[in-house]
Amino acid sequence: MAEVIPFRGIFYNPDKVNNLADVITPPFDVISDAEQEVFYARSPHNVVRLILGKASADDTPSHNPHSRAADYLKNWLADRSLVRDTAPALYLTTLDFVIDNWPVTRSGLIAVVRLAPFDAGIILPHERTFTNVKSERLALMKACHANFSPIFAMVPDDDGDFLHLTQHLSAERTPDIAFRAHDGCQHKLWRIVDSASVLTISAALQSRKLYIADGHHRYETALNYRNWVHAGHPTLSDGHPANFVMMYLSSMADPGLVIRPAHRLLRNVPVAAIDRLLVRAKPYFEIETIFFRGSERDGALERFIGKLNGNGSGQSIGMAVQDRRAFYYLTLKNSPKLNELFGLDCPGPLRQLDVTVLTRLIFTEFLEFDQARLDNETLIDYTTDAREAVGRVDRGDFDACFILNPTSVEQVRDVADQGLVMPRKATYFYPKVTTGLVINLLAP
Repeated sequence: MAEVIPFRGIFYNPDKVNNLADVITPPFDVISDAEQEVFYARSPHNVVRLILGKASADDTPSHNPHSRAADYLKNWLADRSLVRDTAPALYLTTLDFVIDNWPVTRSGLIAVVRLAPFDAGIILPHERTFTNVKSERLALMKACHANFSPIFAMVPDDDGDFLHLTQHLSAERTPDIAFRAHDGCQHKLWRIVDSASVLTISAALQSRKLYIADGHHRYETALNYRNWVHAGHPTLSDGHPANFVMMYLSSMADPGLVIRPAHRLLRNVPVAAIDRLLVRAKPYFEIETIFFRGSERDGALERFIGKLNGNGSGQSIGMAVQDRRAFYYLTLKNSPKLNELFGLDCPGPLRQLDVTVLTRLIFTEFLEFDQARLDNETLIDYTTDAREAVGRVDRGDFDACFILNPTSVEQVRDVADQGLVMPRKATYFYPKVTTGLVINLLAP
């Protein structure tokens, strides 16, 4: 199914850049304005200048962040701040991090994968994309002709063979790159260049589908870039780099494949709307109220979060409201009237998601939010930290927050297999795949 091949990766030159922690970033779409400034200040070679350059009031169609990114890339290659490997390789990586006070390791294989439209059933999405993001990313690709960030994709691995293979290959080799990032994560990378190992890995993947975990916009942008290149060169060879995209592949059996929930924080929600929500929800939800006095708040919060973490059904949602000495714990009932509320366009796999229950029932039906309200980023925010969400409500930054259980890897697979898409921010794969560790040049 998936065609996975080695490529000549571009890396920061250790003779020019002595600390990789100073030049890497997460993907562009999770970098805030404040973080952009931090990355700019950290190093003159930070990859943020390539993926998310600063705009200027003097920008023009020919001189803008994308043209400046192309200049940076050209200059860094010319002065050997960036160097391209002489031989194609598969790049095996491990990432050591801590989640809920537990040390975890995630393995990943960075390769290039032949592009295929979603309807071919080879590479499958689970989220909806937005045209404005894709058009902006396409302009960057046209200017730079490179993949700066790998698409994060999951490999079905029911027997664990792919995971064991990557673990075996890393265990028997000394890493070519090893460093600790500013966020505390430990990175290691191995170049796999011997033909026997490359063939073994490629053979292990060729019969499998791939599921996009993170990077849907970048994947669709790569498809659009390929079509743009082919339009200008109709006789382009089948092996041209524009027919491929850089991917980071992780086994679905990997214990380090972590999905965190994206809790919702809301502004401009009147007290009357919350009261109306609780009344309207009662026929469909068991509602448990955890009351507390001022001094009991911390203990009540721990009980509240503990109840959510202990629920494996994915059908329970927590709510905290500004200036209320209570937390609410809502568990969906098995009501025959739910079919009518969910609607015919919401089949089984989607109904099993917390985020669908929250969006379809609580937001749309009970709070009466329309699509414009749901898409208004000034009125809704997200965080993966439940305590942070409640704290921001307590401080008065938001009127209410809704705490979700994380979507599971199996739920992502079920949704994608049925050709469905989840609501926005249904998954937050953690940690994000690093940008700047490897770059793929889209030229022969």
